[in-house]
Amino acid sequence: MSTSARETFQAWFDLCCQPSVMRRGAKYAVVVGTVLITINHGDALARGEVDTPRLVRMGLTVMVPFFVSVLSSAGALRSAEARAEPPEGSGPA
Repeated sequence: MSTSARETFQAWFDLCCQPSVMRRGAKYAVVVGTVLITINHGDALARGEVDTPRLVRMGLTVMVPFFVSVLSSAGALRSAEARAEPPEGSGPA
C-alpha cells in the first residue's frame, strides 16, 4: 500500500472512530435495525423460531445501518474539511 493510500485510509479510520460518529451510528443501528428485524424476522420471532443462524442474520441486520451511518458521516466530515481548507498556493505569500 502506498504512503498516500495508507494516509487516506488512516484519515478515514480516524474519522470513523470519532465518538460522535460512533454514537450516531449506534443510534441509527438501534432504530433502523429494530425496524428491519421486525420486517424481516418478525413472523419468526412471534412464533418463537429463533435459532443461531437467525440470530446471526439479525446481528448482521443491525450492523448494516451502523456501518452505513459511520461511513456516510466520515464522508461528510471529509467533504466539509476539504471545503474549509484553502486550495494550495492561494494563501498569502
